[in-house]
Amino acid sequence: MAESKDERDEKVTPPPTAATPAAPATPAAPTRSLAVARVRDIVARGVWIVCMVLALVLAIAAFTYALEANSDNGLVKLARDLADVFDLGFFDLDNPVKAFDDPNGAVKTALFNYGLGAVVYLVLGRILERIIRP
Repeated sequence: MAESKDERDEKVTPPPTAATPAAPATPAAPTRSLAVARVRDIVARGVWIVCMVLALVLAIAAFTYALEANSDNGLVKLARDLADVFDLGFFDLDNPVKAFDDPNGAVKTALFNYGLGAVVYLVLGRILERIIRP
């Protein structure tokens, strides 16, 4: 009843068959930290987009002053009103950071103050995005 060495090897390691289950093809469920990283990434993008839009509003309002656009036009009024809301009170044209008095003083004041406000929004948005993003 002694088995040969070849017979023992066959019993220990059976050949693979079609009935042997394969490794699961689906990846492991995302971990909690990965989900948190995704949420932080989405929030960071949202903050950056909001700051870009606010900077764009200020730039458009400054552009309306530079082009001496018709202040009775609805879009021009909208741009200037939105800029008055989003200028943070620091870059307001009623109490500007820097006022110019020469013949084109109103245009220069609007360009300087709204331009400075737009730059502040962009810098602030980028800093906040870097802090929030994982």
